[in-house]
Amino acid sequence: MNFEKNTFKKRVKSMLGVDFRRMLTSPLFYIMIGVSLVIPILIIVMVTMMDGTVSVDPQTGKETVMEGFDTVWQIIGTSTKDASADAMGAMSITSMCNINMMFFGISVFVCLFVGEDFRSGYAKNLFTVRSKKGDYVVSKTIVCFVAGASMILTFFIGSMIGGVVAGLPFDLGSANAFNVVMCILSKMALTGIFASIYVLASVFAKQRLWLSLLMAFAIGMLMFMMIPIITPLDSGIINLILCLAGSFGFSVGIGFGSKAILSKTSLV
Repeated sequence: MNFEKNTFKKRVKSMLGVDFRRMLTSPLFYIMIGVSLVIPILIIVMVTMMDGTVSVDPQTGKETVMEGFDTVWQIIGTSTKDASADAMGAMSITSMCNINMMFFGISVFVCLFVGEDFRSGYAKNLFTVRSKKGDYVVSKTIVCFVAGASMILTFFIGSMIGGVVAGLPFDLGSANAFNVVMCILSKMALTGIFASIYVLASVFAKQRLWLSLLMAFAIGMLMFMMIPIITPLDSGIINLILCLAGSFGFSVGIGFGSKAILSKTSLV
């Protein structure tokens, strides 16, 4: 009698099937996708309505003029030059309220999705009867990466709808359509780095959702200013390659850390 060897590939494939099925049947995923679609529409419409509004500081008498979006593409990203200026401190509402906010939204999804495994006791039962901790980390990282990339793509769709509703121009300036495609793909690829970090925070905190969210937000804030520099609006193929390579490298390295945490700590 021959017994089929249960290889790493087969174990991960089986685990992926379970996780994708759980994700696609979870209301959380569709809520986050819906939020990703609605947020850019609200931001574009509201900021456009407030464009030119003057506010006065009652203590100093200094006037501040609200500046809205000049084009739809500002909510997607800025050019390399403008992104560098923002990183040096020249911040504005248009440089903060953009697609890069979704990396914080992704942290919420990951922490809730992974944390539920520990709160419900599913993870403990899973490791007892069928799955290895390494398989679990790989599967969760891939599934959360797909979910995060879907949220980024949905935000882009919502931005286009918001631009039409607000009547903003679609002038690309120095960029072109290819640059925009590379920009979105680069941001989607960059999700792999954040997904692996958020999975690490989640397996460390386990059922303590508040701790995983706190860790995820803190890490996200530290890395937030790097996102527009790595994935500017005028991105090229090199940006996509760097993001893909970085996501793969970080996912592997951080994945070993997540596995070590699961192996050396209690599951409750």
